[in-house]
Amino acid sequence: MTKFLFAVLVLLQMNTFAQSKKPLTHEVYDSWKSVGERSISNDGKFVVYAENPQEGDGTLWIYDITQNKKNSYDRGYGAIISNDNKFVFFKIKAKFQDVRQAKIKKKRPDEMPKDSFAIVMLGTDSITKIPLVKSFKAAEKGTNWVAYLAEKPLPDTTKKKIALDSIKIKIDGLVKVADSMLRKSLDSIKGNIQKAEMMSATEKAIKEIYKKANDLMVDAGFLDADGDDASSEKQNEGTELSLVNLVNGKTTKFKQVSDYLFDKYGNKLLIETTKNAKDSNSKALVLLYDLQKQITDTVMKGFNDAKNFSFNEEGNQLAFVAERDSSSKALQKFYKLWYHKNMADTATILVDKNTNGMLTNFTVSENADIRFSKDGSKLFFGNAPIVAPKDTNLVDFELARLDVWNYKDDYLQPQQLRQLSQELRRSYTAVVLLPQNKMIQLGADSLENISLVNEGNASFVLAQSTKGNRVASQWEGRSLYNVYTVDVNSGAIKNVLRNNIDRVSASPMGKYLYWYHSAKRQYFAYEVATGITRNVTDKIKVPLYDTQNDVPDYPNEIGVTGFTADDASMLINDEYDIWKVDPSAKALPVLLTNGFGRKNNIAFNYVRTDNEKRFIGTNETMLFTGFNKVNKQLGIYNIKADETINPTALYTGNVSLSNIVKAKNAEQYIFTRATIAASELYTANNTFNNALQITDVAKQQAPYNWLTASLMRWKMFDGKMSEGLLFKPENFDSTKKYPVIFYFYERNADGLYNYRAPAPSASTINIPYFVSNGYLVFDPNIYYKDGEPGQSAYNSIVSAAKMLSKMPWVDSTRMAIQGQSWGGYQVAYLVTKTNIFRAAGAGAPVSNMTSAYGGIRWSTGVNRQFQYEKTQSRIGATLWQRPDLYIKNSPLFAVDKIQTPLLIMHNDADGAVPWYQGIEMFTAMRRMGKKVWMLQYNGEDHNLVERKNRKDLSVRLSQFFDYYLKDAPAADWIKNGVPATKKGIDWGLKVN
Repeated sequence: MTKFLFAVLVLLQMNTFAQSKKPLTHEVYDSWKSVGERSISNDGKFVVYAENPQEGDGTLWIYDITQNKKNSYDRGYGAIISNDNKFVFFKIKAKFQDVRQAKIKKKRPDEMPKDSFAIVMLGTDSITKIPLVKSFKAAEKGTNWVAYLAEKPLPDTTKKKIALDSIKIKIDGLVKVADSMLRKSLDSIKGNIQKAEMMSATEKAIKEIYKKANDLMVDAGFLDADGDDASSEKQNEGTELSLVNLVNGKTTKFKQVSDYLFDKYGNKLLIETTKNAKDSNSKALVLLYDLQKQITDTVMKGFNDAKNFSFNEEGNQLAFVAERDSSSKALQKFYKLWYHKNMADTATILVDKNTNGMLTNFTVSENADIRFSKDGSKLFFGNAPIVAPKDTNLVDFELARLDVWNYKDDYLQPQQLRQLSQELRRSYTAVVLLPQNKMIQLGADSLENISLVNEGNASFVLAQSTKGNRVASQWEGRSLYNVYTVDVNSGAIKNVLRNNIDRVSASPMGKYLYWYHSAKRQYFAYEVATGITRNVTDKIKVPLYDTQNDVPDYPNEIGVTGFTADDASMLINDEYDIWKVDPSAKALPVLLTNGFGRKNNIAFNYVRTDNEKRFIGTNETMLFTGFNKVNKQLGIYNIKADETINPTALYTGNVSLSNIVKAKNAEQYIFTRATIAASELYTANNTFNNALQITDVAKQQAPYNWLTASLMRWKMFDGKMSEGLLFKPENFDSTKKYPVIFYFYERNADGLYNYRAPAPSASTINIPYFVSNGYLVFDPNIYYKDGEPGQSAYNSIVSAAKMLSKMPWVDSTRMAIQGQSWGGYQVAYLVTKTNIFRAAGAGAPVSNMTSAYGGIRWSTGVNRQFQYEKTQSRIGATLWQRPDLYIKNSPLFAVDKIQTPLLIMHNDADGAVPWYQGIEMFTAMRRMGKKVWMLQYNGEDHNLVERKNRKDLSVRLSQFFDYYLKDAPAADWIKNGVPATKKGIDWGLKVN
């Protein structure tokens, strides 16, 4: 009895503590912290991570695992741990308030506060800070060196302006003093004529002072002869580069540097310098600094532009493109491919527009990446058609401006315009066989997408093109691929597939090409040596695709985990387990995970612990996450690649796990472990036992009434079971009745253990804010039937509302719905079919499928037809085949049935759902006297980007739902709107 009473007292105390917590407010957003960047040293002894507020100054932390010690560094970011585990390099942001004030004062970019650079010696408290640093770099695999580039110093013109402003202030001050003294003298003069003469003399003297000051400033170069700022001086582009030897602390300086690059192993440092505008004899240079010998070689001297520098693996070969022959005002510039090898005096031209093998009227492209093959025998680059110079005789205002749409075009005009910059920069891959000094053209107009195979070492490249197969993407949502191999030694093209529905990949060693065939729902492998294509999964009798697919199109494959050494086997996922498959189809598939996943409803996914590793070792112990589809638990498992046994569970729990990173040379990991209550960074060894919590950002929410999450299941109207997430406040009282907001999109129940932070809304309700302020939020899964997207939403959401309204702690008279985009459409549909919701919020809703069907997604320029016939809108037919379905599923045609007050947000730069969809809904409801509001954020896209607008929407969403579900007073914008005459003056947020 005593134990029972004690337990009751503890529970009462806990409840009292929860009751005393305060609700979240909109003011918490800016300061709310989360874990940002994170990395672990190669030896697994140090973790570097950032804790950043949503707006303001963050903190970089260095955590010593072995010593359980932390050091913090204000405003640190972009950290790199040195390859030898001895140093951390990072930048330090300028203070947030300093930047804010500079913006308020409308400072120019060169006057804005600048970042600093820091070097920390690991295991010590030693830190070196260098102010005014633009960038820093360290070799990927090298040690002992780091380089940083200084910000541009204030231009002379800026210095002159600052000095000029100072001089003007001083002159004005002197003149005012002189004027004051003269006027006092005038007071002692009684005669008006004498006063007038004195006043005239004073004015002339002041004018003369200003004229002489002006002449002096013109002579000094502060002003030009017309009295304007002398700001035409050409500024130098380069700044000072500092190369730091981390062993002895010595720093070597290089002047006028515009670009720099270490080779992979830190043996060489490339330095590009600019011409000094003050020295007519100076020239732009490309230099190579030998870090071992500490000797500088000049690779190239005198050019207009050099870029795309690339070292080979060993760092003894260098390539880049440069243009040196044209004037700065030339309308045509021809780049050349330059090459330098160890021991050479200077770089030489490898390829130009006249090189043998170059396509007619083509030239070297400055827009393509340059890459050596892994073995250094090949150099891949890009070329492009020579563009005719612009006719300068044409006058823009006399020329017609229009877009011509042609039914034969591969892409619609809006998509062409969206892709215009990319197309103007398009390059076609070519290769130089370095031993033979021979150029081979690989890419072409019908071979525009080239992929290197076996890191460029293979004798061929993979080419794929949708050219000529793109028109049908308007309604299919995809283009068909033609697939080829191109011989790098001869340029010979071999056809592999024609009109293939799916994209093709190459195995790591290049022995096979493989793809998932969506229509046949099987994997195929093409053996490059023989040209034979085989179905390699036809013996697997379980689905290798998403069986929950509910769009009128082929289901997506689950995916390929990877290949074992020498392309011997490929590991393929089904919905739960992993199969080892022979790409030559000689051996039967092996169920690597022994069916454990399917038996236990656990879906396994491979954790790649080494991004450089190309193969899964034959006897490797692989790490997997395992997601339980029933209880939503996540675990960590290991599986032997050469055994068929049940996976070994290392850790399972009511959590979500993400961002798992392994130390390069140690069995130490960092990862994020989250629940609805916290999201923290942890570290553990390869057993994942006794994981150590590194961060404690959840302490920030201790003063606030937080939220809990639980999984609920119920029977929908069609008799099938569904599931959803119920969010309740930490101080939930089952004797009270709560208002409920239903938020939804499609299916979110798998995110039971995800952490949700309070943040200003981009488009949807912020669940922590509303729950903390006394709401329940329910997020139901939605299951769709072709041709019935609206009714499917009704079946899922309204059945959930009916189920929840039976709970004694739910106020069934105070329920609302809110969603964005596809969720916004479903909100708009539901209010035409039911009146059980007291209020509704629809962000960017499609209201009229008949008008939206043929529209454009302006962010990409693509037509929307495929979305209705094949994907999310799920009609499954054309408008002319089933106009009844388009009308039946369109809220606009049932506006007369709406009784629910509706808040629409639809922005005038929406690139996903045409803005006029919100307008159609608003104007129809307005005409019929329905309660409707529309928030239109100027210049904003589908979801809000500007933080100020997100904050504004957050306030309006809370005001709207508080008014309808809590009987709070209405804000001015709800009662009276905001007239255009008050725009930018009064936002209508006051509540009276």
